[in-house]
Amino acid sequence: MIQAITFDLDGVYFPDGKAKFVKAIEARGVAHDEAKRVFADSDEMNKQYKLGKMSDEAFWGWAAREWKLGLSQREIVEILIDSYSIDSDVEGALKSVRQQGYKTLICSNNFPARVNGLQQRFHFLDNFDAAVFSYEVGAAKPSEIIFKELIRRAGVPAESIVFADDNAEKLSGAEVLGIVTFVYEGFDKFLVRLKELGISV
Repeated sequence: MIQAITFDLDGVYFPDGKAKFVKAIEARGVAHDEAKRVFADSDEMNKQYKLGKMSDEAFWGWAAREWKLGLSQREIVEILIDSYSIDSDVEGALKSVRQQGYKTLICSNNFPARVNGLQQRFHFLDNFDAAVFSYEVGAAKPSEIIFKELIRRAGVPAESIVFADDNAEKLSGAEVLGIVTFVYEGFDKFLVRLKELGISV
């Protein structure tokens, strides 16, 4: 029986913040590919910053130099946080399942400046019973390490947790541990899959 539902943040709860931030950096004279390289594709982001091996100051200082922007770390992070908004449909569904007694979870490859900035602006963590971020545990999806921590913090058996991700490759660690997984293909299909698991929203 399902007891906990995991919601993705980037692209789901916050639907288009990443793309808006890249556009905001482009508007300051940085080429699209260069903005995306630093923010989304670099080893500095994915193998250091998101794994807690690089501080906010170090990463954004590096990014500013790469982009040749005369902005401080704080100014860049403000642009980042201003790029995000909540999908009200997702938030409504989350609150609905929580009222029905399901635990709501986050499992996210993320970095502290974004999590802390979004929490300060939206208080989004108040809607979740447990959250685990890659920078806290030094491991990112699909590593079993981050999912083991998700299970521990959720306080329920792996087989009672639902986890969906728009990247199928990020499901493997969860599957090995017995978490119920499927590929996220849009919010409407997400609701259908939940209904198939006996969860009405």
